[in-house]
Amino acid sequence: MKFIKSFFLTFVLIHLSNMLSGQVKNIGLPQIKNYKRTEYKGGTQNWNIDQDKNGNIYFANNSGLIQFDGSTWHKYSLPNGTAIRSVKIDSDGKIFVGGNDEFGYFNSDQKGVLRYHSLSKLIDKSTNKNINLIWRIHIYKGEVIFQSFTKVFFYKNNKLRHINAPNKFQFSFLVNNKLYFQDKVLGILEYKNQKLKPIEGSTVFNDKEIWSVFPLPNNKLLMATLEKGLFVSDGKSVTPWNTEANDFIKKNTSLGGCIIKNKFIVLNSVLNGFIVCDLNGKIIQHLNRQKGLQNNTILTSFVDNKNNLWLGLDNGITFINENSPFTFFDYSYNIGTVYSSVIFNQNLYVATNQGLFYHPWNKSFKDEPFNKVEGTIAQAWNVQVINNTLLCASNSGALVINNNKVSKILDTKGYFGFKAIPGHDNYIIGESYNGFSIFKNGPNGIEYVNQVEGFDETTNTFEIELDENYLWLKKDPYLYQMTLSSDLKRFDHIKKHTQISDKYKGIESLQYINRKIYFQAKNHFYRYSQEQESFFEDKKLSALFENIPVINTLIEDSNGNLWYSYNESLGVLLKNKNGSFTRNQAPFSNLTGNLVNNYISVNTIDPSNIFIGLTDGLTHYDSKIPNSFITKPKAFIESFSFPKDTILIGNLKTVSKEFRLPYSSNHVKFTFSSPTYENQENLLYSYKLEPFDESWRNWSTVAIKEYTNLREGSYIMKIRAKNSYGIISDISEVKFTISPPWYRHFLAYLLYFFLVIGAVYIISNRIQSKIRKNKYYETIEQRRLYLEKESKIRYEQHELEKEIEKLKNDKLQIKILAKDKELVNNSLQVVKKNKVLNGIIHKLKDIDTNILDDSTKFEFNKLHKSIVKEVNTDKSWKDLEKHIKNVHFDFLKRLKEKYPTISPRELDLSTYLLMNMSTKEIAEIMNISGGGVELARYRLRKKLGLNKKENLIGFLMSI
Repeated sequence: MKFIKSFFLTFVLIHLSNMLSGQVKNIGLPQIKNYKRTEYKGGTQNWNIDQDKNGNIYFANNSGLIQFDGSTWHKYSLPNGTAIRSVKIDSDGKIFVGGNDEFGYFNSDQKGVLRYHSLSKLIDKSTNKNINLIWRIHIYKGEVIFQSFTKVFFYKNNKLRHINAPNKFQFSFLVNNKLYFQDKVLGILEYKNQKLKPIEGSTVFNDKEIWSVFPLPNNKLLMATLEKGLFVSDGKSVTPWNTEANDFIKKNTSLGGCIIKNKFIVLNSVLNGFIVCDLNGKIIQHLNRQKGLQNNTILTSFVDNKNNLWLGLDNGITFINENSPFTFFDYSYNIGTVYSSVIFNQNLYVATNQGLFYHPWNKSFKDEPFNKVEGTIAQAWNVQVINNTLLCASNSGALVINNNKVSKILDTKGYFGFKAIPGHDNYIIGESYNGFSIFKNGPNGIEYVNQVEGFDETTNTFEIELDENYLWLKKDPYLYQMTLSSDLKRFDHIKKHTQISDKYKGIESLQYINRKIYFQAKNHFYRYSQEQESFFEDKKLSALFENIPVINTLIEDSNGNLWYSYNESLGVLLKNKNGSFTRNQAPFSNLTGNLVNNYISVNTIDPSNIFIGLTDGLTHYDSKIPNSFITKPKAFIESFSFPKDTILIGNLKTVSKEFRLPYSSNHVKFTFSSPTYENQENLLYSYKLEPFDESWRNWSTVAIKEYTNLREGSYIMKIRAKNSYGIISDISEVKFTISPPWYRHFLAYLLYFFLVIGAVYIISNRIQSKIRKNKYYETIEQRRLYLEKESKIRYEQHELEKEIEKLKNDKLQIKILAKDKELVNNSLQVVKKNKVLNGIIHKLKDIDTNILDDSTKFEFNKLHKSIVKEVNTDKSWKDLEKHIKNVHFDFLKRLKEKYPTISPRELDLSTYLLMNMSTKEIAEIMNISGGGVELARYRLRKKLGLNKKENLIGFLMSI
């Protein structure tokens, strides 16, 4: 192991010195983002690139000027519709462009819309006929210089002058604040004092087409030609630049390039992508289509304000995140999901889902992919060095790796990993799919010994206490505390823990730190006391994670740094020399979502070489690279629109104007942008419309927001952006006012005021008038009511008098009826009396008067006559009938109305029956026999429709 460390340190010092002194790394691939023409809606070829102060990127494209603000692509065309071959932006934000027989600039109008202003119109017609293609634009000493094959135009203070090419120009170059032109006959010309002066010895390039010139140390210049390679000029002589870079260019043809921080040179090629070399010509990086580019022909390259690289391709646009400490090994290096990595015998070994792979550590990583270890075809979960032996835990078993192939299969069961057993030299415990196994390192190497009995569950995380004979195993939601027997054949004791603290439920992770086992719950770390048989908190370690999100994995690397994962993200506490720790979390936010859950792999070889396993490969992290790549983003309101107009704000330097919208346009729409090009998928926006929104909206990747039916008033739309590192931009805002509708305008309210005053006046007069009328009508009404009341009283008095009269009549009638009833009774008495008298008469007739003396006979006859006279002169019967009819007049009337066919005799019979007279009395009154009464009753019942069961008298009483 000491040999490996010393070798590695030597390798770092010799081979990675360039990487330590700059940003371009020679190991792995930088993050690459390709943009196809279907995204930017332009032509295939992109000839030139520049960037404005806001960070927007501009491309000279076959179909016009392409603008990209990080969220949206915009295209602007020249009036003649030709391709744009060059673009340059000055300090005022003017975007100068050149095409075929046309050049000028785009500038923002008051609304932020880019408008084109032609400068070619300033030259006379004869010169205008032969402008040709504007290939290069430079800003030099306050002038804007447009260079074509035939002329050079100089623009300043809205004036234009030109110089004709002595013969024919090729290209021009601005290097070290000097302007050069290549002429086909005179060689390289330097522009001084408004004149072109040939450089001595530069005619050697007459048969060469120079595309770029780069500054080198000691005032030397590097010339990149199309087909002849690279040359160095010291001002007196020109020599080939015999380097790796020159060999590449001569083989693949050069289309120029650019320089990064005056330390690295980017060289574009026609056939094989591009290379990045140092100032000594050593190739640091080579990217082509096989390594992620969408095209191998690089027409132009540009370094933006964050030292990242943009490529204009023959078909498309590519962004390369060079200014990052992360590079990646992906499918182009033959590796997939990475679970573990380790360096052993000068090779970097990587355990992946496709097997175990390796790459020589002392060779360049630029072009060579990883090779598969022979014999590993299944999923490899772990690769470890134990007792100077390389072990691979894979789906196909426990494997010993030697000379980059499987030399021995220790066990055919699937394994997750291995650990050395404390207190048992040369013994190793392996975690398999169904428990644990024991291995021993003997004379013949590592050998399988036995399966440990007593536990056959599976897990992929376990640690062993170094100073105690415990094997701790976390298997959600339990923690197992197991004691191995002295012969390592079984577990003598197994105890299951459901929690390690009464205060914090659950067990988040199990980790091995500083040669001790720690148990973590909610970022509180505990150790186990064998004497107390309980867990106690290590408050010092817990304090380190006080302001960190709840972690699920913690790994201590070889330098004592603590790597932790949380919410599919990664962070690290870097250990300082004094034992304290420094938190570093922001750089790793770009890895969020790409880490392998439950298999976090961090392999720290040294601060400059840290390997982290990902779901789609392996990333290399150089912690020595400063965090200058983490900058505060900028946020812009890219557009502000409403139904009748659109205001593009992203192109304006400042937005101080307050916009006024009519009420009919109270449906507004905002789009946001942030010229942040690395990890754009993790760029978030938050916005707030004051006073409509009470608080900032949640962070979201959506870069658009609409508001509908806003009320009139003043509003401020505020927007901020947060990049993938968690850095929040300053607030960008736009102010606008929505005018009220005409019916809520100030003049309308003034009109409403006067209308209300007038209405109050009119209504007041009408109310007073109505009050007067109401008083008049009230008087009339009172008079009417008085008269009505008086009339009512009179009417009631009259009715009362009538009622009294009626009562009197009723009383008289009652008296009459009473008298009639009395008379009826008297008449009946008389009838009875007459009957008695008739009886007496009949008895007197039976007396023989002959036996009487004359005086007695005379008196007898006198008596007889007197009785007969009394009977014959008595009219009581007629009076009786009259009185009976008077008393029962109403009854007889109702009976007659109900039964019209009833006879008078039957009416009389009904009256007698109603009076409850007996048959005998009826017979006497009606002067009929008793049988005649019964016959009359029968006929009456029949006429009245009564059956035998119905009572006749009751029926008559009901009428």
